[in-house]
Parts: sequence; structure tokens; C-alpha cells
Amino acid sequence: MSDKMREEFEAWHRSVVKGSPPHDKYNSGDYRNQHVQRYWIGWQASREALVVELPPAHAEPEEPEFAIDDSHMDAYRSAVRMRDGCVKAIEAQGLKVKA
Repeated sequence: MSDKMREEFEAWHRSVVKGSPPHDKYNSGDYRNQHVQRYWIGWQASREALVVELPPAHAEPEEPEFAIDDSHMDAYRSAVRMRDGCVKAIEAQGLKVKA
């Protein structure tokens, strides 16, 4: 799991627990406190269940018969870059993408 996801978990955990919850970890990354470790496992499972399904990518357009240059591809390339950016942003949040 990503560091960002762990940070989000710990921020959430601090928001729902009074005082300072124990977030000490072993070298393995497991929490020393068994209750916190169980919450963390549940948090990971909940994130595993979340999958964002993006619409299918468009097929590359065919070149027009009288094309002077490849400017007809500009919109297609922009859409591909935008879709790739969306995938990266979603995955950075610790979620899966079904493309």
C-alpha cells in the first residue's frame, strides 16, 4: 500500500479516536498495537474493493483523405494524455482503475 494511503488512514484514525492513537510500527510496517493493525487491515480491504471504471479509450482516428498534416490527431492525443493523467491521479489515491 502506498505511503499516501497510510497517511490518510492515520489521519482518519486520529480524527475518530480521542487522544493520540498509537501509530508505532514494527520494521515490517505492521502496527505494534493490534487494534490499530486490525483497523489498518480493514482500511486496506475497503480500498481494495474500490475500483474506478473509466470509459473505454477511443480508437485512433483514421487520417482524412486530404489531410495536409497530422493536426487531426491533436484532439486524440490530448484525450489519451488526459485519460493517462486520470489513471495516475486515481492510482495515487490508492485506488484501482479498470481501464
